[in-house]
Amino acid sequence: MAVLKMRLAGPMQAWGASSRFVNRNTRQEPTKSGVLGLLAAAEGRRRSDPVEDLAQLRFGVRIDQPGRLLRDFQTARSLDGKESMPLSYRYYLVDAVFLAVVEGPRSLIEGLGKALTDPAYPLYLGRRSCVPSGDVKIGISDEELDAALRSEPWLAASWYQKRQRSKNVSLEIVRDAVTMDEQKEGETVRDVPLSFSPENRQYTWRTVVRPMPQVVVNMFGRDNEHDPMAELGGA
Repeated sequence: MAVLKMRLAGPMQAWGASSRFVNRNTRQEPTKSGVLGLLAAAEGRRRSDPVEDLAQLRFGVRIDQPGRLLRDFQTARSLDGKESMPLSYRYYLVDAVFLAVVEGPRSLIEGLGKALTDPAYPLYLGRRSCVPSGDVKIGISDEELDAALRSEPWLAASWYQKRQRSKNVSLEIVRDAVTMDEQKEGETVRDVPLSFSPENRQYTWRTVVRPMPQVVVNMFGRDNEHDPMAELGGA
């Protein structure tokens, strides 16, 4: 087994798992279906091609830079301009950075890593308008998923790190549930692709858990916050 580490960063990202009709939401972290779709595109798979091997990969993300939520609305008209379509509301994450990791058989992981280096189709972060900034692939290692999510250095931009006043920063982790206890206590999300075909899109459920966050040292932080009233305490 091996893991593939990815940096998911860009001006905008959108990771919908329950969008319906005119409301296109996004989760606060990348979805498994969205990241597997990115990997399938890198390999050159068509939407009608099987994805069972990708669906079996273990998946997890670390939220290194949460970003902020942006709501946009879009209008559209028919080709002849006579008919207006319903307004649609779309949500995006702006200036977010994530560490995403997939774990599986080494041969499959190495193939995916090679595809990310020279992708067959353009890569995007959830929606076609959301292009990644910089290289997506970080590297491949023999770590287990949990260890890989904790060993990678903090990926947040330096300007974001400078804004965090604390010396120690907690990074939230969201990953596939493994044990029976995690299956019982986790959140159920319809987020495992069975088919990406536009005529027959199918997804099944997975359970995600949020284990103890990873604490990283912020080189721009302070050991102790300045308290302007502290000097008056002994008066």
